[in-house]
Amino acid sequence: LAGRKPSAPSAPVVILALVPEAAGIPQLPIAGFWREVGVASSQNLVLKSPRRLEALFLTSREGELTVKAAYNSSGSCETEQIVSSEVNASGKFVFPGRREIHVIDIDYEQYAILRVSHLWQGREFHVLKYFTRSLEGEYEPGFWRFRELTADTGLYLVARHGRCAKLPKEVRPQPKA
Repeated sequence: LAGRKPSAPSAPVVILALVPEAAGIPQLPIAGFWREVGVASSQNLVLKSPRRLEALFLTSREGELTVKAAYNSSGSCETEQIVSSEVNASGKFVFPGRREIHVIDIDYEQYAILRVSHLWQGREFHVLKYFTRSLEGEYEPGFWRFRELTADTGLYLVARHGRCAKLPKEVRPQPKA
C-alpha cells in the first residue's frame, strides 16, 4: 500500500486495545476478530469510497495495539497492518497517517462503536463505525446505540458476509530492535 494514494479516507477503525479507566471504560482486553457492520458520516466522500473495511483482527502487547485490517477494494481483497503510535488516558488512540480513534461505546463481547478522525488532503474527516464479533443479532443494544448516535448523520450499514473478512488472522507482533 505504500506509495499508493487512497481515493478516500479509509482509516482502519481499530483502536480498542486496552482502554484506560480514566476514559470511563473498564480495562478489558478487546483483542480478536471484529467485523465492520455500520458506518456513519456527514461527509459523502467517506461513504462512497471504493475501499471498504470488512474486518479487523486486534492484538495488544506492551502498550501497543496492532491492527490487521481486511478491505474490499473494488472487488479485490487487501490487507493492512498498523501499530498504534500513541495511547493516552483520555481514550484517544493515535496511528500513523494522522488517524485518531476514540472509543464511544463498547461491551467487549459483542459490539464496539468508534469515532475515527482522519486528516486527508488538508480536510478533517469524522466517521462513526460500528463493529460486532459476528453478524448475528443485528438488533442487539449496540445496534440501537449506533442508530441513536447516527440519527442526524448519513448512514451506511454493511452487514454482509464479505470474502475479504476471512483474511485477518492472528497478527504476530514484530520484534523490537
